[in-house]
Amino acid sequence: MKREVLIPATAIQERVKEIADQISKDYEGTEPVLVGILKGSIIFMADLVRAMRIPVQIDFMRATSYGAETRSSGTVRITKDLELPIEGRPVIVIEDIVDSGLTLAYVKELLIKRGVASLKICALIDKPERRVRDVPVDYCGFNVPEGFLVGYGLDCNEEYRNLPEICVLKE
Repeated sequence: MKREVLIPATAIQERVKEIADQISKDYEGTEPVLVGILKGSIIFMADLVRAMRIPVQIDFMRATSYGAETRSSGTVRITKDLELPIEGRPVIVIEDIVDSGLTLAYVKELLIKRGVASLKICALIDKPERRVRDVPVDYCGFNVPEGFLVGYGLDCNEEYRNLPEICVLKE
């Protein structure tokens, strides 16, 4: 498959710093728990945390609705759950991409049931045109319409995560 650069590495780093600054301002005086959704969020989350000016705790969940496909199956599975207690804590879910909204809606409902003080969503990529479930993204890196994206943590069948830029995968 061919790939075409959509968002260069320099633009990603600039936007990550802007998001980190905004979160640091919004959560000043608190210590939120950042919940990274594995595996795609790890590179974005690592850069985001390093750019923040507030104390944070981090944990991870693994939730999937894709498997080896390029389209969501519609069924969400949690394959790794949190280890930190989140009851009464401000939580920010860190996602690589919000597409159909099915995975994120499921995760959001699950975390709210666990009694978080507040819950916000931070996503590197938002594809609002593809929403099946309405999930607002509070901190968004980039809005992207169509195309299957890879790079900077985003993958296709576990490949391309290591690319420093975000590319559109073409047949």
